[in-house]
Parts: sequence; C-alpha cells; structure tokens
Amino acid sequence: MTLDALLRLLAQSLSASGTPYMITGSVAAAYHGAGRATMDVDAVIDPTPSQLMDLVQRLEGAGLYVSKDAAREALAHRTMFNAIDPETGWKADLIVRKHRPFSDEEFGRQLSTELLGQRVAVATLEDVILSKLEWATMGGSTRQLEDVRRLLAIAGDALDGAYIERWIEPLRVRRVWQSVRDEPAS
Repeated sequence: MTLDALLRLLAQSLSASGTPYMITGSVAAAYHGAGRATMDVDAVIDPTPSQLMDLVQRLEGAGLYVSKDAAREALAHRTMFNAIDPETGWKADLIVRKHRPFSDEEFGRQLSTELLGQRVAVATLEDVILSKLEWATMGGSTRQLEDVRRLLAIAGDALDGAYIERWIEPLRVRRVWQSVRDEPAS
C-alpha cells in the first residue's frame, strides 16, 4: 500500500459509509506546502454509531486491521483508533471529533479539494497549525512544532492570524505558539 492508495481507500470508505470527515495532520500540512515523510493519514471523523460500524466493515473488507472494540470506545470517549495495513504498516489514525467550540468550527471550515488524485475534505491551514500546536502541547513533539514553523514560513501574509489568536487561549497553546513564533523554521 502507498500513501495515495491509503488516502483513496480511506476517502472512499468514509464517503460510502456517510461518515463526515476531514484530512488533517501531516498529509494536510503537505497539502498546504509543508510536506514530510509520513506512514499515516490522520482524519477527524464525526460518525453515528451505524456509520462507524459501516466504516469499520469497509476498511476490514479492504484488508486493513481495525479493532471494532477500539472504534466503539473511540466514539464513546471522543478519542481515536487506527486502521492498519498489516502488509506495509501504513495506517490511518481516525480521530473522533470532540464536542467543543473549536472542533465544531474547525470541522465547518474544511476545504473540499483534490489531493493525491482523490477528492477529499482537508483542514484549513490555520486549523492544521492549531491542531499541531495542540498535539505538541499534549505530547511534547518537536516534529509538530517544526511543521508549524514551516507552515508559518510558507503562509506568510496569507495566514489568518486573527483566527489563530482567537483560539490560542481556549486551546491552551500560548506557550508553544510563542516558541514557534520566536524561532523561525530551520
């Protein structure tokens, strides 16, 4: 399996199951110009219980390993689960949309675009940045922060800084936001 194949399979399975979604993470960052090697596709999803089980069946039917129990638990607790290609190790991180104002707005701002030959919904540049700041805060990842630095350098004046500033305090990412702004991309 390749990144293109996984993205195509994921987008088709999400659409066929009726599951609202958007691509985020490193693949979305690459769409916005800051590509780097990755072995996964991150997607925020907002399924009903029946859509979730339909999605899981479609992914399993395509040869991916998915734990039904992990998927149900992720839906119940608004966390994430994985779909993994056992032959190659490629995986999809499926993140259930949280019930909070930022996640509602982020999900509503998604872009419909062509990515790697597939029509998909992708998180906006600003929302990718905010999500990466949040992931960095939770896990201390310098990789996320370097992605943010590159996205800021690429975006320049096109970045909606007011939108980002509006969410910095509610998401509790002020410290990491300041650190990426003080230290430019290498």
